[in-house]
Amino acid sequence: TEAIMNKKVRIAVLVSGGGTNLQALIDAQADGKLSSGEIKLVIASNNEAYALKRAENNGIKTAVAVKKNCPQDEFEKKILDILDKNNIDMIILAGFMCILSADFISKWSRRIINVHPSLIPSFCGKGCYGLHVHEKALDYGVKVTGATVHFVNEIPDGGEIIFQKAVNVEDGDTPEILQKRVMEQAEWKIMPQAINDIANGKIKVVDNKVIYQ
Repeated sequence: TEAIMNKKVRIAVLVSGGGTNLQALIDAQADGKLSSGEIKLVIASNNEAYALKRAENNGIKTAVAVKKNCPQDEFEKKILDILDKNNIDMIILAGFMCILSADFISKWSRRIINVHPSLIPSFCGKGCYGLHVHEKALDYGVKVTGATVHFVNEIPDGGEIIFQKAVNVEDGDTPEILQKRVMEQAEWKIMPQAINDIANGKIKVVDNKVIYQ
């Protein structure tokens, strides 16, 4: 039993671009902040993603499931096969620009988590990703924004909220400056914490709300 308890959760990170959030998770793992899980695999939706290089530089196995010109069911089957072959326990979406179907998500119910760069339910849902989120926050004139880590369900940004962390909006912020602050002060702190707590069994979902045990 002790050997099972000490087994680290095997994580796959799904990416589409530069992989800044992936790098933050790699750094958290190196610093011992991601102690209950281990990134075993990085899957990219295109073979040009710089995130693949980040994974290779850190000795993490990579795979590519190209989304372009690929029917959704074929694309998802490729990913499912790769996850299965690598005995993955948990999926982290880190700048993954492809929507996953309800069928895919149901197979991995409450084992997929995502970080969104706002305090959900503000500035989230369809079309709200990357810099768009921070543009909307600045256009609206909010004084506080932040990040949310949540389980993934069939509704974009609609799964149960695990953690949120607030970040102040400062005078003179551009979307790029705000994006960087939200990453550094919120996203990169709550993501490893959420993974650890899920891996340790400290989190359960009751009536669509996250309960800490």
